[in-house]
Amino acid sequence: MIDHEDLDRVSAEGLVNAGAAAVINASRSISGRYPNLGPLILVDAEIPLIDGVGPLLLEKVREGDVLRLDGDRVYVGDRLLAVGVRQSGASVARSMEEARLALGERFESFARNTVDYMQRERDLLFGGTGLPEIAHEMSDRPVLVVVRGYGYREDLAALRPYIRDVRPVLLGVDGGADALLEAGYDPDLIVGDMDSVSDRALALANGARRRRREQPTELIVHAYPGGEAPGQTRLDRLGLPYTTVEATGTSEDLAFLMAHEKGADLIVAVGSHGNLREFLDKGRQGMASTFLVRLRVGEILMDAKGVSRLYSGRIRGRDTVLLVGSAIFAMAMVVLVSPPLRLYVVQLFDEFRQWLVHIKGLF
Repeated sequence: MIDHEDLDRVSAEGLVNAGAAAVINASRSISGRYPNLGPLILVDAEIPLIDGVGPLLLEKVREGDVLRLDGDRVYVGDRLLAVGVRQSGASVARSMEEARLALGERFESFARNTVDYMQRERDLLFGGTGLPEIAHEMSDRPVLVVVRGYGYREDLAALRPYIRDVRPVLLGVDGGADALLEAGYDPDLIVGDMDSVSDRALALANGARRRRREQPTELIVHAYPGGEAPGQTRLDRLGLPYTTVEATGTSEDLAFLMAHEKGADLIVAVGSHGNLREFLDKGRQGMASTFLVRLRVGEILMDAKGVSRLYSGRIRGRDTVLLVGSAIFAMAMVVLVSPPLRLYVVQLFDEFRQWLVHIKGLF
């Protein structure tokens, strides 16, 4: 059971990957504001979707209750709890078509939000005002910004040679820190409102043992206008050090601006939003800020997919030594187990020694 109006692609993919048997949404999974992709993903995965059952259902159902669906009705045992709208492939396609017709108005709203953000945050956007001092050096270094969004696992896997050779500063945006941990990396910085990052990732800020270097992970808490930060109380309870930054946009925006203003020579985005449809699919007015921030940092920003295609990796000296050493070891083992080859090598060694004695006699 969820309460998520305009169900976005990331949330729907998470439900599919979690093996949800059915999805009951207290709100409308597609309101018609724009053609969001979440409902289509659930329907294509043949997961029953019942919409608009109302928020009261979340209060009626207790942990451990077994729900039963019958068409558009939700039961616990024989007791009817709610009636919603059972979505199908046809109904979702019809709603998406209606939403496409309303895109013009949505784009106008998107543009207005972009201008509003520029007016509110121009000092931060163009001068870096309010950004904190950080211990990790970003100047003239590449920075990898990881968001737990579209295709982040595939992007991180494709970037493994790049991360190994270039060793960029690793910056996780909220749950992006856990994405780095899952891939075998420790984040250097975690930026976000700290409501979706795990305790395991946060523990690195306490100086927990790290695989890459001894410097603890830095925590940058993104507070919204007015100072509200959902995860700030959690960090205080855990006794973790952090720095607070107040900004209007998303935590992803803050991460990009921080890397740009601290002098990064390249920002590589993993799991981030790549086009205007994805911005709209996120379903927040704040996504206009992401669009504008990308324009601000665009000269040094690359998507992970582009980097993985352009970067083929380089041969390291250690790898060359290991390769040559392995070849010599294999040849030595062949000589040891083969008497004819062993005799041949002994004869070559004797001839070489005689040649050295002959050269020494000439001088």
